[in-house]
Amino acid sequence: EEMKALSIAVAAFSTFTTTRPRLFAFPNPSTSSLILPAFKLKGFSIFSVHQSPPALGFYAGVTTMVEGSAFQPLSVQVKDHIDLTPKEEQIFNRLLQVVEHYNMGTQLRVAGGWVRDKLLGKECYDIDIALDNMYGREFCEKVNEYLSASGEETQGVGVIQCNPDQSKHLETARMRLFDVWIDFVNLRAEDYSENSRIPTMNFGTAKQDADRRDLTINSLFYNINTRSVEDLTERGMADLKSGKIVTPLPPKQTFLDDPLRVLRAIRFGARFGFILDEELKKAAADEDVRVAITDKISRERIGHEIDLMMSGDQPVKAITYIADLKLFWAVFSLPSDFEPSIPDGCDRLCVSCLGSAWELLNLIGCSSFSDDQRRLCLYAALFLPFRETIYRDNKAKKIPVVNYIFRNSLKLKASDAETVMSLHTVTKKFVTLIPLLVSKEDIQVLEVDWKRDTIEVPIASKLRILTGLLLREIKEFWCVALLLSMQLHPVDIVSSTSFSNEDFELDKRSGLFKTVESAVRTLGLEKVWEMKPLVNGKEIMNILQIKSGGPVVREWQQKLLEWQLAHPSGSAEECLDWMKQAQSKRARTE
Repeated sequence: EEMKALSIAVAAFSTFTTTRPRLFAFPNPSTSSLILPAFKLKGFSIFSVHQSPPALGFYAGVTTMVEGSAFQPLSVQVKDHIDLTPKEEQIFNRLLQVVEHYNMGTQLRVAGGWVRDKLLGKECYDIDIALDNMYGREFCEKVNEYLSASGEETQGVGVIQCNPDQSKHLETARMRLFDVWIDFVNLRAEDYSENSRIPTMNFGTAKQDADRRDLTINSLFYNINTRSVEDLTERGMADLKSGKIVTPLPPKQTFLDDPLRVLRAIRFGARFGFILDEELKKAAADEDVRVAITDKISRERIGHEIDLMMSGDQPVKAITYIADLKLFWAVFSLPSDFEPSIPDGCDRLCVSCLGSAWELLNLIGCSSFSDDQRRLCLYAALFLPFRETIYRDNKAKKIPVVNYIFRNSLKLKASDAETVMSLHTVTKKFVTLIPLLVSKEDIQVLEVDWKRDTIEVPIASKLRILTGLLLREIKEFWCVALLLSMQLHPVDIVSSTSFSNEDFELDKRSGLFKTVESAVRTLGLEKVWEMKPLVNGKEIMNILQIKSGGPVVREWQQKLLEWQLAHPSGSAEECLDWMKQAQSKRARTE
């Protein structure tokens, strides 16, 4: 076993140390102890064999992974106590002064994400205070009363009313202390009716409040009065340390009460790289829960959670969880009638496209893209298999099904839908230009099916016209369209080592992306959409001797744009001369 493990290490190093670190699995801890330290030094991530990442094949048949299985970090570094910043000390001391001054007997507890993040050693500025004997608004009024009595400036108090569609089930008061916004809310207990995710809210104990939270890692309190962490579910700290996503109460009932918690569990699991508890996964995949997600949650809330996943650090892992739990079509619901039909396993294909784009993004460098470009690139990749799928609206007009997903299934911005649909359109066109842009030989024929007619110019100038028109269509998202086109453009791969084919292909696509990007920049087209026309509409009408605009003027505007693209150094006078000659020739022909 030791020799087998060592031979695996040798093969792995020889294959991958010159490219990116990969993930490896070994038969058992004892046989892997020889080589794990060496792998760690090389930057490899080590996982136990029975919890390996999904869809990864490992060398020499050491193990076979179950598709979609979760994986677990070796350990999660969790502090035993919370270290407060000077600002947090100021805030908490002031709150205690108010409680003591008015002899209120209030227990002040910081709840939720702040406690979790501080224990993980992360800074968090989202402070939510839970009160055990009064409403948040009442406490804020006492704070201002104390400030006034002390000769200090009072602060405005904002009251956020109950808004179930935004997951605000209870009134929250907000005020600013030492330049930090603090939310105040009372401890509560919840009672859900059968057909609603909106609970009946009552004052509750700290234990009841902890139990009604979505996950044990989010149920921890920091008691300001005692300066201690409270784990009232008795497993929040343990789950945080072992990297587990668990509900405080039985998961199926938890999810049926509020199905949005399924998506939150997935999001936090992906965000922190934690394991989804087996009972939680079983409950999340239950048919009753799937129906509840469809019937009880507003589409706005589903879209908000998905958008947080796609904007986060682990979008592929999050969407993979959704597919693994058979929730893909409940989340990304389709219209009742669409064409062509979608084959079985299309959800897996969507996840695969997302994963490929994510890997390529990271290889090229996410910093090359804005946050919005990155987010919409991932959406466009996820829905790439739907790019040719349409449905008909009430007027029988053909609409891309992607439009339905954005506007109806996720209730995201209409502009997001428009951008992704444009990306799909331009990506298809980009594929036809790639061989021409990277060709090292003189191009003899240049024809594309999406632009049959252009002005008569040399082939090299025609390529600049077509590329410029394409970039003007998508503007600053052209690099995103280029990246997506890498998924559709065939790449020749020659490799005798099957283990490295995936890496070899990815490197080839990254290299092709950079080559095409360089070619576009060499043509001086990287901001071609900012190019101003040399000739305006009035001048066109003067040459044509017409008094009003219309289709003829628009036709010539297009021709003059093409001339400009073909002659990047041309002047307005040269452009007008060309138009006069072209118009004269056209008149003689007619």
